Amino acid sequence: MITIISSTNRPGSSTLKVARYYQKQLAEKGVEAQILSLEQLPPNLLITDLYGKRSAEFQVIQNIVTATDKFIFIIPEYNGSFPGALKVFIDACSFPDSFYDKKAALVGISSGKYGNIRGIDHFTGVCHYVHLNIMALKLHIANIKTEFDEQGSFFKEDTLKFTDEQIDKLIKF
Repeated sequence: MITIISSTNRPGSSTLKVARYYQKQLAEKGVEAQILSLEQLPPNLLITDLYGKRSAEFQVIQNIVTATDKFIFIIPEYNGSFPGALKVFIDACSFPDSFYDKKAALVGISSGKYGNIRGIDHFTGVCHYVHLNIMALKLHIANIKTEFDEQGSFFKEDTLKFTDEQIDKLIKF
């Protein structure tokens, strides 16, 4: 199973739009994928689900993560890195069942001109630590607010080309 992680808990984010785009493109290739938005995290996650504790609310999310073989992380730039909500999510997930020897593709997005290059590098280090195998083709989509058409799809030739290539590689990965 493929799970697309919308890696922010910010409501109405561009990150979720990108996750939906990836889900649609995978469906067009005959591959089912679900979206897990970090908006779904329990609001008291820091108290209820770290250091060996597990709430019923997070157990639902944990079950999805455990059942996933491949992930696509859509990661917005927050203060030159990745969102703290993403790190807390990783920390709350069971180790090693959640990520160990599984596979992932990384997509960085930003409103600026670098597409979260630094945040993707930082998150790659976290992934290596939990033994999550990262696909070599990492995308960095800059100026994200200019990338969508009125239907919420990408329309720029380079973005279409590289997202399609990344999806094809993830399917084979």
